Amino acid sequence: MPEVRVTRRFDAAPERVFDAWLDPVWIGRFMFGPQLRDEQVVSLTNDPRVGGRFHYQVTRAGLLIDHTGTYRTIERPRRLVFTWGVDEEQGDLSVVTIEIAAHGDGCELTLSHQLHPDWAAYAERTQQGWSFMIGKLAEALA
Repeated sequence: MPEVRVTRRFDAAPERVFDAWLDPVWIGRFMFGPQLRDEQVVSLTNDPRVGGRFHYQVTRAGLLIDHTGTYRTIERPRRLVFTWGVDEEQGDLSVVTIEIAAHGDGCELTLSHQLHPDWAAYAERTQQGWSFMIGKLAEALA
């Protein structure tokens, strides 16, 4: 399976960085919204528990896009694992793992995304997308 990986240091406590991934308000600051790209947020909802699902719906160029997934592991503040799909492209073959390690006064986050084999051609674009969003998270937490 193709995999992309992004690592970044944060000047924020591991708990703050971890919690941002489960809070729709924070998700609207670093993952989705008109301040990040040409899109409008329709809704950002989640059920942050193992087995719980999320739906992050946006419109881009007049199309409704639904980013969805299921939480597999929630170990605050160290590890978060969830599936990742877009619209009908659901399934358990695309998995995102976020690992956070304390580092001095801050932490280091490593995100790895095992892509569904059908998405292999999008690996570089996926890596760029996650790098952009993690950068926006660092800015929002600063």
